[in-house]
Parts: sequence; C-alpha cells; structure tokens
Amino acid sequence: MLNYFFQILQGGGIVSLVMALLIVGFQIWMFIDAIRREEYVWAVIIFLFSGLSALLYYFFVYRPSGGSNPLTGFELPGAADRRQIKRLLADIHHLDKAHHHLQLADIYFSQGKLDQAEASYRAAYERDPNDEDIRAHYGNCLARRGKPQEALPLLEAVCAQNPKHDYGYTLMSLAETQAASGQIDRAIATWRQVLGMYGYPRARVQYAELLIQKKEYAEARKCLGEVVQDIPYATSFQKKREAVWFRRAKSMLGSIPT
Repeated sequence: MLNYFFQILQGGGIVSLVMALLIVGFQIWMFIDAIRREEYVWAVIIFLFSGLSALLYYFFVYRPSGGSNPLTGFELPGAADRRQIKRLLADIHHLDKAHHHLQLADIYFSQGKLDQAEASYRAAYERDPNDEDIRAHYGNCLARRGKPQEALPLLEAVCAQNPKHDYGYTLMSLAETQAASGQIDRAIATWRQVLGMYGYPRARVQYAELLIQKKEYAEARKCLGEVVQDIPYATSFQKKREAVWFRRAKSMLGSIPT
C-alpha cells in the first residue's frame, strides 16, 4: 500500500498528493472490510498489491454483498458489538428487563467471555425463569464453563418441552453435557434423538465417539462414513463451519478397530 502511495507522490504537486491520499484511503477501506468479512486472502492481496486489487475486491466482493453504506467498511471488528453492549447496559440500567440481560449474555457468549455471559444469563433467569431461550442459553453456558450438574436441569427441561429448540442445538448441548457428566447411555439416547431429526456432523461424530467407547464399532464406522461421504457435497460455508468435525470424522474412521 505505502509503496503505491510513494510512487504516486513522485509525480509531485498537490493533485498527486490528493490522488495518492484518495487511492490509499480506498485501499485501507477495502482492506479493513476484507478483514471484517474474514476474507483474509483478499486482505493479503490488497495489502501487498496496488489499488487495482482493492478495486477488484470492491466489485467482486463488497458490492455483491450489499455493502452500499460507505461507512460500513471503516468499522473495525467488534465495533457493532461494543455499540450494542453499550445500548443494552443503558437499557438494563433504566428498565432491567430479562430479555435485555439475555441479549447482553448472548453477545458475551459469542465473544468467548463466558464468566460475563454466565452472570448476565443468571440475571436474565432470575427475572424470568420460565423463558425457554434463557434457560437453554444459560444451561449451554454453564456446560461450556464445566458445570454440567448445574446445566443439566435447565437443558433437560427445555428439551422435554421442545426437542427442536434452536434447530436441535439445545438437544446437542444436552447430549454433550450428559456425556461430560458420565451419563454415557443417556447421551447416546439423546444423540439418537438428534439424529432422528437432523444430520449434523457435530452430532454424528460425537455419537460415534460414544459408540466406540461402548465398542459398537460397526455402527460408529457407518456413522462416520456418512460424514466423510457428505464432505464433497458440502457448500463452502458448511466446509468452513464444520471443518473440525470433518477432520475428526476422517481421523476416527481410520483408527476404528476392525
């Protein structure tokens, strides 16, 4: 970027200076936007090469994505979350509603700030212990914090009422928590319930792991084989999101005793 800036400046004059500033500013805008969208290959290309790369990014990525607001690309990662947190803290101060605590907790959870998320989920639960989303998200957070015994009653209650809550993700969290607390048979039963409705690689792989523990190798091999067979047909988004499970399925499939 800077090399290109200095190349333009060599032409001399105020016009060259203004042109250099505009072109480098545009590159920085596209570079930050690429980072924000996790388009890291584009970010490297924009950083290393001339303004043409930024122009190509603008037409091939930025515009097709609907990024028509010229200020959007200048927003650094996390800025939207910080604004939302500030707004929610103000709402909590003035109104103190359960759903505000829930929204705040969800942001903290997505950021990996599990201690703050737990505190906010607890505050939401204290204000509305019957809300399905609050109980499910609070239970999931407790499970992630290594507190399966506290998480189980919350997750079990939600799944008993609505097994499809959050498209089966709450049920998967319940199965994981049961396994973490040593309830292997119950976890296997819960994974079977999940797989009766959904075909998530996350569910298939963890179900197979428990089957291997029980030495039920044939069913485990079949389950993992289905995951591996699906890989070539997965979308780019699915391959990225499920990468850890695809890798684990391949690794496990090759190590199952014959």
